[in-house]
Amino acid sequence: MFENTTRVRVRYGETDQMGYMYYGNYAEFYEVGRVEMLRSQGMTYRWMEEQGVMMPVMEMKVKYLKPARYDEDIRIRVMMDKMPGVKIHFRYELYNEQDELINTAETLLAFVNMNTNRPCLPPQEFLDKMKPYFT
Repeated sequence: MFENTTRVRVRYGETDQMGYMYYGNYAEFYEVGRVEMLRSQGMTYRWMEEQGVMMPVMEMKVKYLKPARYDEDIRIRVMMDKMPGVKIHFRYELYNEQDELINTAETLLAFVNMNTNRPCLPPQEFLDKMKPYFT
């Protein structure tokens, strides 16, 4: 299993009139978690695209337990339970400043060749960096 944790503060523009983070903005926090997970391994989305591979989201499942509130520092935990292939599955847990679990989610992304627009395997360097976490 591979996991990575990062933090993001809820900004005013991400909240509704009640001071709660608008439900649609949680997906952006998941993306921040994925980007930082890649960065923790010395890779970026830009690098992936330079290799000719994009990663569109195919599915997203979300459970809202408690609201994220304006100006809270949210801890985003991103986990991968199995080695990626043509698809990559992420699980997320978001925690508030009191370390309470406030949100869980899952996304399924595909690796897609940018030239052919067809599913493909991720770059070998990515697979090599992920392999030690799943053996």
